[in-house]
Amino acid sequence: MAKTSVIARSLKKPKFPTRVVRRCFKCGRKRGYMREFDICRVCFRELANEGMIPGVKKSSW
Repeated sequence: MAKTSVIARSLKKPKFPTRVVRRCFKCGRKRGYMREFDICRVCFRELANEGMIPGVKKSSW
């Protein structure tokens, strides 16, 4: 979980557009971020296993 000060800093408009840091809305993690779902890979896995993300299910073959 990211510190609240780091999350607040990432919400501010950056000086240059290349400095945009996308963070998970649930935990604030910046690495492993998926733009389609707006969450990180860790939270994606948790929500997918619970069935909270429509159209996503665990694969098995």
